[in-house]
Amino acid sequence: MKYDTIIIGAGLGGLTAGAKLAREGKKVLLIEQHTIPGGCATTFRRKDFTMEVGLHEMDGLDVEENPLVKILEDLGAFDNVQFVRVPEFYRFTNQRVDIVVPFGLEEAMDVLVKHFPRDEKGIRKVFKLFTSIQKEFGRLPRKKWKMLALLPVLPLMCPNIIFRENSNVGEFLDSIISDEDLKLVLLGNTVFYYHYNPYTMSLLMYAVGQASYLSGGGHYIKAGSQKLSDYLASVISNNGGEVLLRHLVTEIITEGNKVVGVRYTRKSGEDTETREALGNYIVANAAIPNVANELLPSCEGKTRLLSSISNHELANSYGGVYIGFKKPLKELGNNNYSALVFDENISNQSDLERNLRGDFSTRSFIFVDYSQIDSQLAPEDKGFGIITGVDFISDWERLNDDEYKARKTEMAQKYIERLDRLIPGASNEIEHYEAFTPKTIKRYTLNPGGSALGFANIPKQFGRKRIPQKAPIENLYFASAWTVPCGGFSGTIASGYLCAEEILKK
Repeated sequence: MKYDTIIIGAGLGGLTAGAKLAREGKKVLLIEQHTIPGGCATTFRRKDFTMEVGLHEMDGLDVEENPLVKILEDLGAFDNVQFVRVPEFYRFTNQRVDIVVPFGLEEAMDVLVKHFPRDEKGIRKVFKLFTSIQKEFGRLPRKKWKMLALLPVLPLMCPNIIFRENSNVGEFLDSIISDEDLKLVLLGNTVFYYHYNPYTMSLLMYAVGQASYLSGGGHYIKAGSQKLSDYLASVISNNGGEVLLRHLVTEIITEGNKVVGVRYTRKSGEDTETREALGNYIVANAAIPNVANELLPSCEGKTRLLSSISNHELANSYGGVYIGFKKPLKELGNNNYSALVFDENISNQSDLERNLRGDFSTRSFIFVDYSQIDSQLAPEDKGFGIITGVDFISDWERLNDDEYKARKTEMAQKYIERLDRLIPGASNEIEHYEAFTPKTIKRYTLNPGGSALGFANIPKQFGRKRIPQKAPIENLYFASAWTVPCGGFSGTIASGYLCAEEILKK
C-alpha cells in the first residue's frame, strides 16, 4: 500500500506531525519500535503508581497567544486531555539560600529583588530580556504558532532584544550580576531543562524558555504524559491512518536523491520478515544521527546530511529515581512541586559542570513531588515523585552487568539519602522505587547518548544553526527534538507541527 506520509517514530514530534496530516485528510503510516507511543512522553505502572517518564511541566499554556496553545487547540487536545497548573516555578536551595520563585514576570522579579536587593539593577536587566522576548513575539504574525518557525532568526528580526545570537548565559549573568548565589538561582531549572553548563548554554534558548514559563505558567498532563501521546495516536487512527507499534524501520528506500519508502520488521517474536511501505513523504521522528548513519543508503543527500551534523554535539542525558510513597509528602511538610537542590560546594557558575559530572552524593538534582497537584499518578492516600539529575552515557556504557547494577543502586541510595535531608522522613515512606540511567533512555528511544533533548542547546547549533525540518534529500523531513526549534515537550510538538505544515504546502 502507498501512503501520503510515512513517519518513523512515535515520539511527540512524529505524533504531532501525523495527527496534523491525518486531520488534513492525508493517509499516514506511523511505525514505532516501542510497545507504546510517546518516546519520552510515556508512563508505566508499578504497583499502585503510574511512573511518569519525562514530563515535569509544560510551559506557556496560560497565554492564549502562545504558539503551543494554538497547536494544541488545532489538534483538539484541550477537549481530550486535561492540563493541571503547577503551583510555583521552582524552589531553589543550596543551604545558603532557600527561595521559591513564583510564576509571573513581575512576581518573580519582585521576589528576587527582595532577596537580593544589592543586585536589583542586574535583576531588572535579566527580566528586561524576558519581557523583550515577549514584546517582540507579540509583533510577529497573527497566526501565533508560526512564531516558532521564526525562532531561528529572531535575533535578526528583533533589534530591540539586547543580546547576540552567539551569546551564552554564563557570561551574560556575570556581566550584570555580582552575587554568585543569585546567578545560581537565576539559572535554576535551566541546567536540568536546557543545558548543563551556563557558559555553553545558548542565551537565546534561556531567554525564550524562561520567558515562556514565567509569563505563561507551568502545567502537567493529568494522569501522565502518556495521555497526550495516546490521544495524538488516536487522532491518526481515527482519521484513516495506521499506528504500527513493536516494529522497527531498518532502511529508508531511495531512488537517486529522493526518498520513496521504508523497510521495516517486527521488533520481537518469530515473525522477522522484512516488509516495505511506499510513501510520497518520509518524516523521521528518529534521531537525526541514526537517520544519517543507519537508515539512509549511500546518496548525495546522505553525504550532505552527514557533513551538516559532523560537528554537532549531543545534549546530555539524565539519570534518577522514580519513587512511590506510602503517603503524600505534604503530610511530611513538603509544600513544593519542584525543588532544585544545588550542592553547597557550588560557589559559582564555573563549578556547575564539575558538580553535574561528579559523585551522586553531591551532584545537584531536581525533585518533583507530583502529589502537590491532582496528577492522578498515585492513589489519594499515597504519593509519587521523581529525582532527576544530569548524567552522561559515557559513565555507564563501559560497565558490565554487575557493575551497572551496582552503580544504579549506588545512585538511587545516594539520591534518596539526600532527599531525606530535603524532606525529613521521606525515605521511611518509600513503597517502591526504580532507578533509570542514560542507558535506559537510549534503550527505549534509540537516541544516541541517551539524549532526551537531541543536539545540545549551545550557541553554535541553536537558532539559525539548528537543523531545519527539510532534509537535503527530496521528500525527507525531520520532526523531533533534534531539529528546529528545540528539544523538550513544547519544542518537539512545535517541530512536528511545523514539519506537517511544510509538507502540506507542497
